[in-house]
Amino acid sequence: MAQQFIKGNTGDWEIIIGLEVHAQMTTKSKLFSGASTQFGNEPNQNVSFVDAGMPGMLPVINEKAIELAVRTGLAIKAQINLRSIFDRKNYFYPDLPQGYQISQFLDPIVGKGEILLDMPGGEVKAVGVTRIHMEQDAGKSLHEYNPKFSYIDLNRAGVALMEIVSEPDMRSADEAAAYLKKLRAIVRYIGACDGDMEKGSMRCDANVSVRKVGQPLGTRCEIKNVNSIRFLHKAIEFEAMRQVEILESGGEIRQETRLFDSAKGETRTMRTKEDAHDYRYFPDPDLLPLEITQAFVDGIKASLPELPDERKERYISKFGLSPYDAGVIVAEQEYAEYYEALAAKHDPKISANWMTGELFGRLNKISASITESPISAEKLGGLIGLIEDNTISGKIAKDVLDLMFETGKDAAAIVEEKGMKQVTDTGAIEKVIDEVMAANPDKVAEYRSGKDKLFGFFVGQVMKQSGGKANPAAVNDLLKAKLQ
Repeated sequence: MAQQFIKGNTGDWEIIIGLEVHAQMTTKSKLFSGASTQFGNEPNQNVSFVDAGMPGMLPVINEKAIELAVRTGLAIKAQINLRSIFDRKNYFYPDLPQGYQISQFLDPIVGKGEILLDMPGGEVKAVGVTRIHMEQDAGKSLHEYNPKFSYIDLNRAGVALMEIVSEPDMRSADEAAAYLKKLRAIVRYIGACDGDMEKGSMRCDANVSVRKVGQPLGTRCEIKNVNSIRFLHKAIEFEAMRQVEILESGGEIRQETRLFDSAKGETRTMRTKEDAHDYRYFPDPDLLPLEITQAFVDGIKASLPELPDERKERYISKFGLSPYDAGVIVAEQEYAEYYEALAAKHDPKISANWMTGELFGRLNKISASITESPISAEKLGGLIGLIEDNTISGKIAKDVLDLMFETGKDAAAIVEEKGMKQVTDTGAIEKVIDEVMAANPDKVAEYRSGKDKLFGFFVGQVMKQSGGKANPAAVNDLLKAKLQ
């Protein structure tokens, strides 16, 4: 099971984890203004008077953002609220020009939902989602240009975000990592967020506490703005251990916001954690309640693509894949598209084995993603086709794949150039078998006296002498007949 306990001097401690994920919606303009959301522009280039908090500027809601939030709610089978309210969340920060953030609090656009996690052991864990609300992003403070000053870039100010808040249902760093990975896959499948954590399109706040099993929830600390799944895992493990050590030494956990230092692998205090009343939420007087129709929701639902869980079930039921292999393939949209191209023309199980085993193994060695693969789905399909029609054996195919990675050539061209075609001529195979048996009369006698395990020795010798080109099935059949 994925549940993780920390063994302390006073017994086992249980980790309680809830995640708040900020996902930037794929809108071309901001949540309440027409300013561009183009990444990489010069500082303060994507700024309107609304984003800069100029007096008298009124926000206007971006309809595309509403659609994407509803789309995400439907994808996790959540309650869609036809009426929601925008609130002002008041706090001072240099890169928050209005002095407040327009968000949603008591009446969000999406209510309770659920995300299913595929854990490595094969079990499926359900994690509840409390709500999804829309809000505008803040700007960015820059400190690297001058040691005495902070510079403000408002390009991100007003960018449309979804905050996806989970229930505290996760009990290990593994489960939290699986949750973030699954959520990232879902929003990418439906086109609501590009999920690029390096560019800040998806950021995660982790609420972590510990308790003795069966006891009430402990005081939580929030780890702010974690920007990778790997860092999330490390941050949670460090923070949980930190809290256990404090409690076992007689101390108390302070509710606070912490940052994760990826270089040191540890969390550190950022500020005392605020509660909801500290933000003085109240309905934004410049924005009417947001009301959408059921017809609007139904239209979005009808446009949803096949989602990861549905696609996984199809691969298991239609293609006969194992739950593990199907889960690996649907984990990323690019994986699934690559696989679909393979399975459309070749045996689905063989395609899955070669993709998740041989191809992924080689891509990992060169630290390349599926989109950077030198072997396209069409080229890997060409290799699988040569296996299916017995032109080459599976063993030879691995050597061919290595050469494909090195040269970029098609499998058929490599097989022809290197003379790697499989020998299926039974006469030629019989000749090799006769030679192997003649060279090992003692082993033949032992086999015939009952040492059946020697059969593998003979197969190996025949394959070796044929340069690995002999058809394995033919070798097995002919060997059995001759040895008997």
